[in-house]
Amino acid sequence: MKNRLFLLISLIMAVSISLKASEKKVIPISTDNISLIYKVGDDGRLYQSYLGQKLRFGSDIDQLPLGGEAYITHGMEDYFEPAIRVLHNDGNPSLLLKYVSDETRQLQPNVSETVIRLKDEVYPVAVDLHFVTYSKENIIKAYTEISHQEKKPVTLYNYASSLLHLDAGKYFLTEFAGDWAHEVNMTEQQLSFGKKVLDTKLGSRANMFNSPFFLLALNEKANENEGEVLFGTIGWTGNFRFTFEVDNENKLRILSGINNYASEYSLKPKETFRTPEFIFTFSAEGKGKASRDFHKWARKYQVKDGDQPRLTLLNNWEATYFDFNEDKLVGIMDEAATLGVDMFLLDDGWFANKYPRSSDHQGLGDWDETVEKLPNGIGKLVKEATAKGIKFGLWIEPEMVNPKSELYEKHKDWVIHLPNRDEYYFRNQLVLDLSNPEVQDYVFGIVDKLMTKYPGIAYFKWDCNSPITNIYSPYLKDKQSHLYIEHVRGLYNVLERVKAKYPNLPMMLCSGGGGRTDYEALKYFTEFWPSDNTDPIERIFIQWGYSHFFPSKTMAAHVTSWNKSASVKFRTDVAMMGKLGFDIRIHEMSPAEQEYCKGAVKNFNRLSCTLLEGDQYRLVSPYDGNHSAMMFVNEAADKAVLFAFDIHPRYAENMQPVRLQGLNPDAQYEIKEINLVPGTKSALSCNEKTFSGEFLMKVGIPVFSGRQLASRVIEISKVK
Repeated sequence: MKNRLFLLISLIMAVSISLKASEKKVIPISTDNISLIYKVGDDGRLYQSYLGQKLRFGSDIDQLPLGGEAYITHGMEDYFEPAIRVLHNDGNPSLLLKYVSDETRQLQPNVSETVIRLKDEVYPVAVDLHFVTYSKENIIKAYTEISHQEKKPVTLYNYASSLLHLDAGKYFLTEFAGDWAHEVNMTEQQLSFGKKVLDTKLGSRANMFNSPFFLLALNEKANENEGEVLFGTIGWTGNFRFTFEVDNENKLRILSGINNYASEYSLKPKETFRTPEFIFTFSAEGKGKASRDFHKWARKYQVKDGDQPRLTLLNNWEATYFDFNEDKLVGIMDEAATLGVDMFLLDDGWFANKYPRSSDHQGLGDWDETVEKLPNGIGKLVKEATAKGIKFGLWIEPEMVNPKSELYEKHKDWVIHLPNRDEYYFRNQLVLDLSNPEVQDYVFGIVDKLMTKYPGIAYFKWDCNSPITNIYSPYLKDKQSHLYIEHVRGLYNVLERVKAKYPNLPMMLCSGGGGRTDYEALKYFTEFWPSDNTDPIERIFIQWGYSHFFPSKTMAAHVTSWNKSASVKFRTDVAMMGKLGFDIRIHEMSPAEQEYCKGAVKNFNRLSCTLLEGDQYRLVSPYDGNHSAMMFVNEAADKAVLFAFDIHPRYAENMQPVRLQGLNPDAQYEIKEINLVPGTKSALSCNEKTFSGEFLMKVGIPVFSGRQLASRVIEISKVK
């Protein structure tokens, strides 16, 4: 009898344990196409069970294994790179995080936030994992908040924004790296055991060598229209770090966040350390789908005025460099008006008097107009532009200073520099210390004074040409390891103030070319400058690379004199794939070229809804051969624009038809070449013919000419 009772009790206990095991806490985070699933283990710790295509059935989710720990800590049983490493008041470097609670709330239609709270049971340290989902766009933002209630500050050595686990047979990482005028070169490599790190230590102009985004393909190399890929980027205008570590079981962990190099952070009791947002998507339909999801999300939720039109412009920089005066600028404004663009942009060289800005060696920091160049000030230029029916924009570089300037002479304590070393200059300049609130006031004041004095200024090109050198903050004193972080936070404080006071002011994010290309900065800027290299061939590659993460309306693309072996038409057609601008003397063109440019501006304006708001399809990669093709399709799929470029085709090269994408297979479309040079006719064999969307996408049309440096712009219109 006793044995039977014992067996019954044992059976009841086993069933109870089994039920508990099957009732493990599950925290699903999902979009229309993606599932990111966390579970709480029997040990009370949080694990990532799944990341991939959406799982619809709870019964399937229950069968998932626990997976890897969600936010791995230093000092316990894990042997690889941790997400967080702390040092407690008593010198103990360990942390053991256990699940406390989770909450999901609706932020707005289509947008939800899930917060998972973790705590150490021994030390009063809490970590909140935040996940913001954009359902229709399939974008997830992840960031972390770290806080504690110890009696004294806790030191943070590692503090990742995100830790993701993947389990596949092979991993192929594509990085986007380069240098000034040679940005976002795409290279793909297979990851094997060990770590691959993408990072930067430049402080400001942080992306000069390495862009803050990547894509990772699972099992096979990344393809445009098929296969599983993860796209990731960090929203941080400073030092970032991505760590990809393959372990002994061929499992991959991806850690993303601020680069912790020279940046251990002393966190005060009850203070919260918030990491930057890691923004990612997962696609089972290749790179193209992931890019289009990023573009839609950026336009709707992230980029300043992402749903608004953009201003076409004429910039004076390559036309004049530092050599200009008031009359010359007014003359260029006439060219802008004749061209039909919206705005004239005055670039570098308009300021400083004690040390006039006649080169990049002096004047930065002294933001009064140079009297000899502009005796009537910016106000005269604004008035002239307005009279000609165009807007006026202005270049500034407010975060920087030349040692040869009045600002440097008066406020050397505002400059990041070592007190007992010779100064090292990058581009003859130094960086102002934005960790200092006084400096933040000064930098905001540059914009504020200009806008107050000249409210007709319609646009700023905000430049940042130097990384941080001579790394020491006079303001932070004994907190030097906070410099890289507090400097970026100071920049955001300034930009928040500008946005609050001048909410409708468009600005271009520039940094010696593409030295700043992150989505946190783009909350304050309508567009960015991808590269100082405007050679149209190079720009095909540069814009191709950026297009993986950024919509066309965020990429400022200018027609210039770089590479005159390419026609004005070729250069303009390339620029029309971004936010069109000109940086060239129009009067130096032939009459036919001038007429061509006027027509191109009209076409750009007429088709801007498709070019700037439409879905983008990368059809033929310049990395694969001698040609490139890209198209844009509007939301209704009744209008599309196709760009085709022959770069350096070989003699008698066999060129295949290009299959289009994004069209309605049941609709009929007319093909028409536009952007033709006046006096010429289209040689496109299918010009002004009609095809079904099915034919265009399954058979394709011959769009390449086989001629050196030739381009075609093809308008595709649904037949009503």
